[in-house]
Amino acid sequence: QVWLVESGGGLVQAGGSLRLSCAASGRSFRDYAMGWFRQAPGKEREFVARISSSSRQTDYAESVKGRFTVSRSYNKDTVFLQMNTLRPEDTGVYYCAAGGRLRPSEYGYWGQGNQGTGPS
Repeated sequence: QVWLVESGGGLVQAGGSLRLSCAASGRSFRDYAMGWFRQAPGKEREFVARISSSSRQTDYAESVKGRFTVSRSYNKDTVFLQMNTLRPEDTGVYYCAAGGRLRPSEYGYWGQGNQGTGPS
């Protein structure tokens, strides 16, 4: 079992930056690839970014490449999503997840989501 708690969300002006954190507890954090997803009102949850368990590989949705950076701290059992040059279409609820690749169905553990994250 892995528990995930996101923090750091909020509303900013377009062009601004936000840093999301996702703290993990439970089973060994370093065993899991970690992903970030987002869901806008009325839309399906979509992949944003992923970092492998070793941090050697990262993947990004095309829409966020060059603007978002995913990273993780093994000391803090935390994964981060640095979001720069935010656009209105980045607004939504952001979720972190553990244990999958690019599809939400591949992930077994989810955080509760950061409400109202993105440009205001």
